[in-house]
Amino acid sequence: MASDASVLFHVSDTHFGVEDRAATAWFEVAVHLERPDAVICTGDLTQRATHRQYALAAKWFASLGVPLMVQPGNHDMPYYNLWERFRRPYARFGSLERAVGAEIVLEHALIVPFDTNVPAQLRWPWSDGVVTRRNLDAALARLKAVHSDPRPKLVACHHPLLADEDGRRNPTIRGDTAFAELAAAGAAMVLSGHVHFPFDQVRSRENHAMRMVGAGTLSTRLRRGAPPSYNVVRIDAAGIIEVEQRDFIARPA
Repeated sequence: MASDASVLFHVSDTHFGVEDRAATAWFEVAVHLERPDAVICTGDLTQRATHRQYALAAKWFASLGVPLMVQPGNHDMPYYNLWERFRRPYARFGSLERAVGAEIVLEHALIVPFDTNVPAQLRWPWSDGVVTRRNLDAALARLKAVHSDPRPKLVACHHPLLADEDGRRNPTIRGDTAFAELAAAGAAMVLSGHVHFPFDQVRSRENHAMRMVGAGTLSTRLRRGAPPSYNVVRIDAAGIIEVEQRDFIARPA
């Protein structure tokens, strides 16, 4: 039987190793009570990509008991092992991805992964995003393959593709190009994280508009006064997308 809407819990930047245990427990309870169709994490699952942190992350994500899609973030490449960072940057992430699920298919939406990370770049720190032609072409190929599918296409990546406001320096190299080409290819929304601050904007480039939605963090690494948070994304049968931001308010000790 067809459902009225697909429900996706969008979380990001769990940073296992410095996770907020009260916030992750709050999220876990919501998943178990509401049983969303899927959970997606848009990167920075760990703090330093250690084997221990990946084990903690894998155990927690698997415990949610719903379909999962996890994207890598800049913190998910080895920090202490430079040989592995450059030669096999996602080896440890890949183990977690295989453990909890790689891609998801929703009744009323399609999710397209898009990697905005590189092991190193000609600037410091290496944390901000870089769009490579190879990764962008891979996402565009996926969008082309499902072009005739009427369901909304949501792109999932770690770094926001545009600056907070037009006219400001874009910290994601070639992010404007990626935004314009993904929007032109039919993407309706980009889900991201990285900045530890939730946002929901409709932006445009080259006469193509696309919605940008960012999730906060479930870690102790808070920024700009924002509490831990996650998003609930609902897509109905008509393709209308609603986003609810949920903030975690810690109880006084």
